[in-house]
Amino acid sequence: MAPRSVEAFVELFRREGFKITPQRRAVFEAVAGDDSHPTAEQIYGRIVAVMPNVSRTTVYNTLRDMVAVGALAEVEDLTAEGTRYDTNTEQHHHLFCMGCHSLIDIHRKYGKLELSVDEAAGYRIVRRQVTF
Repeated sequence: MAPRSVEAFVELFRREGFKITPQRRAVFEAVAGDDSHPTAEQIYGRIVAVMPNVSRTTVYNTLRDMVAVGALAEVEDLTAEGTRYDTNTEQHHHLFCMGCHSLIDIHRKYGKLELSVDEAAGYRIVRRQVTF
């Protein structure tokens, strides 16, 4: 799946009952077409450069809402950054470079990445992801 467009984000948010504020649109613009898996701070930096009065909380809340409605997927960063965001929400895996901290998509099936019935007992598995 190709990264989503600003208009696709707008349409999804409207369907989910959200208002489209200039700040939300700025977040959409900051992530649309970006396959670099940016962190929240990187996204905030992009937005504050063009909208200096935007609050960090607004950016973080919008990212949280985007994840909640399925517009973004969270990807664990193996550094202190914590979380990155991926516009490709289809099932896939990642390769992380500990040197340069780049994170790239890996689109390959890796056999059975399933938990046994006993391991999954009492849980509803909603996502599987491997980071190499």
